[in-house]
Amino acid sequence: MTHQPYSTRRQQVLDRLGNGVAILATAPERVRNRDAHYPYRFDSYFWYLSGFPEPDAVIVLVGGDEPKSLLFCREKNEERETWDGFRYGPEAAATAFGFSEAHPIASLEQQLPELIANRAALWHSLGHDADWDARIAAALNAVRNQGRSGARAPGEIRDLRNLLDQMRLTKDAHEIEIMRRAADIASAGHSRAMRACQPGMAEYELEAELGYEFRRRGADGHAYTPIVAGGANACILHYVENNKLLANRSLVLIDAGCEVGGYASDITRTFPVNGRFSPEQREVYEIVLAAQQAAIAAVRPGASFTDYHQAALGVLAQGLIDLKLITGSVDGAIESEAYKPWYMHRTGHWLGLDVHDAGEYKTGTADDDWVRLAPGMVLTVEPGLYFRPGSDVPKHLHGIGVRVEDDVLVTSEGCSVYTTAPRTVAEIEEVMRHD
Repeated sequence: MTHQPYSTRRQQVLDRLGNGVAILATAPERVRNRDAHYPYRFDSYFWYLSGFPEPDAVIVLVGGDEPKSLLFCREKNEERETWDGFRYGPEAAATAFGFSEAHPIASLEQQLPELIANRAALWHSLGHDADWDARIAAALNAVRNQGRSGARAPGEIRDLRNLLDQMRLTKDAHEIEIMRRAADIASAGHSRAMRACQPGMAEYELEAELGYEFRRRGADGHAYTPIVAGGANACILHYVENNKLLANRSLVLIDAGCEVGGYASDITRTFPVNGRFSPEQREVYEIVLAAQQAAIAAVRPGASFTDYHQAALGVLAQGLIDLKLITGSVDGAIESEAYKPWYMHRTGHWLGLDVHDAGEYKTGTADDDWVRLAPGMVLTVEPGLYFRPGSDVPKHLHGIGVRVEDDVLVTSEGCSVYTTAPRTVAEIEEVMRHD
């Protein structure tokens, strides 16, 4: 691991601070129940600027004529390391992660008023953590109480997340390399699930196949709670129970990605439990796949974020007309939102350190236009159609839920799809052959 990408990002923030100071804490450890903790996962913003994996850590970036980056972290403690594992300690952490200085986390409260005094602005993730809001307020009050000694509190409080969101929206080469690795591993996991699938299996058995392949290939684990939804469960968008048996002639929808180096992959595949699509399943699947292909073709620099959603809508609306579920023209179906009973979500989202990654979707300018795509942005493309049993659709479509999702990098020439799990009907049926 090299600290250079993280040091570069910290410098970019320092260049924006002027005579300001920025404070950013990592996530705390969380108790699962009694004295058992959830597996630790750092705060994404903190990781973006540090690559430092331990809890109880804070970054302070001090701008001005002599800019510096400070890390506050746990001290070395041989007794605790016997129980909990390795700790860097301030001295080693400063060297390993490229900070100007590092100090014990216990000293932060005392140093904080001095660090923010006489600064033009304080950058902080206001409202993100109530405890930290209170600690920042206490430090500001401590500075104000020193007013007669010449200390001056920052005159402006700014949201650090706004700045970091803009930075995180465009991935650098280091991030893209990691995300490709996460996509490769997740693609292998989906392929494994297809090969393993048999009628009568439980959804959680396929979840276990995914988890095994993710960890076997070096991923940190799932990037989010996986969806393994057989039959009509696929029509529940956030289904996560994963505890039903897979019926012979049904489809199974798997929405799962892994995390590598903090970065998420996000893939959805839908395939027949018995390895062969029925005619009606194939018809719906081909509509969704064609919608995805149209959407991917619309991803290019300068395009609006909503353009690829509109491209998918056109294909899905025509498909619903062909299925005789709606009448009229494609434009009319889109304008009236007649498609919404069967396609109720958007066609994608930003992807990065969070599966629904940081970054605005609209510009916030006077016309509040959608963000324009630029090289280095990463997004998902994931159209779908969902026909819940009992809905006003022909019985032969009941319980068919299809979504196809891939991860796409915007490039200078257009885009690159870097998830590679089997996608077409022919590819899926071939990998599922049990000859």
